[in-house]
Amino acid sequence: MKAAQIFGRRDMRIVDVAEPTLNAIGEVKVKLDYMSVCGSDIYLEYDADLPEDHYPLDAGKPVHECAGIVVESRDPDYAEGQRVIVIPDAAAGAAEYVVQKSDKLIRLPDWGGLDEWVMCQHSGTALYSAKKWGNAVGKRIAVLGQGGIGLSFTMFASKQGAAQVIGVDLEEYRCKKALELGATGTINASTDDVVEAAKELTDGKLFDVVVDASGNPDGLDSCVAIARSEGQVISFSLTGQRPVNFKHLAWMGKNLQLNATVIAATNQPVKEIRELVDLRDRGWVDPGLLKTHETSFDALPDAYEMYRKREDGVIKIAVKV
Repeated sequence: MKAAQIFGRRDMRIVDVAEPTLNAIGEVKVKLDYMSVCGSDIYLEYDADLPEDHYPLDAGKPVHECAGIVVESRDPDYAEGQRVIVIPDAAAGAAEYVVQKSDKLIRLPDWGGLDEWVMCQHSGTALYSAKKWGNAVGKRIAVLGQGGIGLSFTMFASKQGAAQVIGVDLEEYRCKKALELGATGTINASTDDVVEAAKELTDGKLFDVVVDASGNPDGLDSCVAIARSEGQVISFSLTGQRPVNFKHLAWMGKNLQLNATVIAATNQPVKEIRELVDLRDRGWVDPGLLKTHETSFDALPDAYEMYRKREDGVIKIAVKV
């Protein structure tokens, strides 16, 4: 079968590897239909400056946003033809087939395209983090970074009744997307002084909650700077091997609550993804709106370059397998 493999920094190739087989009771084989590119794929592996002895990475890495159809099953709860989101082991999902157990499978409804349902995977991880802000009604919430994850936070805050939802990004097209998805205002960090803009938007009060979804080593400091005294900073951001800048005294001086939120580190790593599938099924929120591009599996290396360079207004890319 075909799979993608990284042989060096920004060097992804399509290769042939053995097709996986079922080896144990409870395993399910999924033929992938769509996958999507995630920002963490870029920061942690594709564009990471790793030591030479790390290469090549395992075939299939670093894709972990995958959806497909069950083609063989040793689990009575998953019949052939069932549509699922699948969380591949070791984030090795850039392949035609994946074998996984039910604890890493999320059932999908029969309606709608898998190119949009696959977006529930990454937005579900943001839902886990968004729960940390509690009742959003009346709160002033800023989200640093308006890629797919940041825009998911923006949608959730808007749907939950936040008084202000401010999207912060370096790209104007992403700021515009934030407004389309429920932001009450935006800050373009490439042209505006973020702290001064935050003061102006909040009449000097700053934000009750600031979310770091930037993937930038300076992101956490920026969040601290625009959070109000005794406010909250929620960190979703992954920066890979790059050292994070953090002004400890500024954080301490505001008595800020700081939450690290990595769903994969919990004992229920798919709980909120399942919840988000149900929420989309009933029409509460639609992560499918984040899809801006579609391409073929053979063009996956080009998709990674598009995402890395933020070309052509890219937010989320659905890759047809």
